[in-house]
Amino acid sequence: MSENNDIPNIAEQIKQTVTDNPVVLFMKGNANFPQCGFSGRAIQILQALETEFVTVDVLSNDSVRQGIKDFSNWPTIPQLYVNGEFIGGCDIMTEMYESGELKDTLSA
Repeated sequence: MSENNDIPNIAEQIKQTVTDNPVVLFMKGNANFPQCGFSGRAIQILQALETEFVTVDVLSNDSVRQGIKDFSNWPTIPQLYVNGEFIGGCDIMTEMYESGELKDTLSA
């Protein structure tokens, strides 16, 4: 049980992060140095839409890396949250960007 002591704490931290920030991207790396192609693509989309956002590097903390997957019930990174709501990963972001839906979601 001792190795899972921080799991509720991680869930609370994640909830606080997505509540306190209008747009949050949980990703591998950061906006200046993405550590995977999908995270890089997600950053490009948000920058193309001139969106202000914060990033959380899941590679810097294994608890966050697993915690965000549990929090969203979504198996992959990156993960985008807008106004506290889970939007999706890179593929969903790309589809929404191409259809114009992501711009509408971000400006709502």
